[in-house]
Amino acid sequence: MLILIEQLGIGAADLAAAFLFLYGLHRMSSPVTAPSGIFVAGIGMAVAVLASFLYAFGVDTAARSNLPMNIGLAVVALVLGGGAAWWSGRKVAMTAMPQMVAIYNGMGGGAAGAIAAVELFGNKAQGETEVIVTLLGALIGAVSLSGSLIAWAKLDGVINKPVRVKGQQAFNALVILVTVAVGAYIVVASADKAALVLAMPTTIYLFFGCALALGILMTLPIGGADMPVVISIFNAFTGLAVGLEGYVLQNPALMIAGMVVGAAGMLLTLLMAKAMNRSVSNVVFTNFGEVAKHKQGKIKGSLKPIQPGDAGIAMRYAASVIIVPGYGLAVSQGQGKLFEFVKLLQAGGVSVKFAIHPVAGRMPGQMDVLLAEAGVPYDLIVQLEDINDQFASTDVALVIGANDVVNPAARTDKSSAIYGMPILNADYAKKVFVIKRGEGKGYAGIVNALFYADNCDMVYGDAQTVLVKMIEAVRGLNLPAVA
Repeated sequence: MLILIEQLGIGAADLAAAFLFLYGLHRMSSPVTAPSGIFVAGIGMAVAVLASFLYAFGVDTAARSNLPMNIGLAVVALVLGGGAAWWSGRKVAMTAMPQMVAIYNGMGGGAAGAIAAVELFGNKAQGETEVIVTLLGALIGAVSLSGSLIAWAKLDGVINKPVRVKGQQAFNALVILVTVAVGAYIVVASADKAALVLAMPTTIYLFFGCALALGILMTLPIGGADMPVVISIFNAFTGLAVGLEGYVLQNPALMIAGMVVGAAGMLLTLLMAKAMNRSVSNVVFTNFGEVAKHKQGKIKGSLKPIQPGDAGIAMRYAASVIIVPGYGLAVSQGQGKLFEFVKLLQAGGVSVKFAIHPVAGRMPGQMDVLLAEAGVPYDLIVQLEDINDQFASTDVALVIGANDVVNPAARTDKSSAIYGMPILNADYAKKVFVIKRGEGKGYAGIVNALFYADNCDMVYGDAQTVLVKMIEAVRGLNLPAVA
């Protein structure tokens, strides 16, 4: 009777969790419904986690003596983990969101790897197919864990520069071959115990050690410009690992969640690679994170500083303004002041839109989230392919803390490291104002030709401070609002 209750309860919970996952994903397809979609998917995850306690009804007699302690440990782990996630999620700054995503993504890969370890050390994976699938999940999960931790260190400034040494790719290839060889040995040894040369636990430890090392070696040479692609790749890895371990455990909820996350991560990876004009094979297998060294031609023109108040007043008298947000806006936490300034412009009859580049910021979608946090209406936020044609008829383009994504060298300079990358055509606007803390270069390490253009003026300073001065200047005009 208890086993029947277990089977019915787990089956119903898996069905409910699968429906909630898929419905939540459907809701996430629109910025308007995305918050509720995340909430629905979260309920689905809670259902799946709670349903796991039903497996307690099906344990054998020998395991029942340890059941109260194991359930207690599981509850403690849920409380500690859930509490830490809730607290950190509420406290994390928007600039630290990429680091948090990297850490949580790594934890997902680590969880998949831990499941695989239990299956392998406990000799629970039966048959060649199950062993191979378990090893694949272990490999991908371990790579995602260690790689995501390195990504976190790079995003958080713990590791400031890419680590590249001569012969690195050849050494990485050797590590991959060794990992595959050890995995093949485990498959053969699990089928033929007489074939054991190393003890099985030792071999499994060696396999996980190689997999973790591979994730580190794969991520160390990556430059900051590739971080959006890195995050999406490891997101896909984590989903795939979870899906594979779900197959081994015959758990539909894990399989569905893993496949959904893996597919979404892979699609996002393709979009990010396209936005950077790089093929996925180039990103993953060749010069991952490596920016080609090009000699940049001499930039014509000069930098022309302007006071924040003058730039703000010029936009107040414009008919149309397109704003291009970048990571500098997130660093200054100026999104609230930006929207306050936008509302002043709109009150004066100025048409305002936000132009979003797919790889602006340090993780996919960071600018969309940043603007949504400030309360910017979704219909004002427009993606690159939908707004690029509008710059030519726009009075003013306001670039805030963005660099490479508006560099016209991507269109005109074949020697440029970013040549061919789709950019926002901010330079086509009649007038361009750029808010920037200094004259530093972007992630690609090249000078932005836009800043030297005849139609571009530089507004130096912290974005939030500059926006405050723009607001004060516009309010000082005492102009009536447009009805």
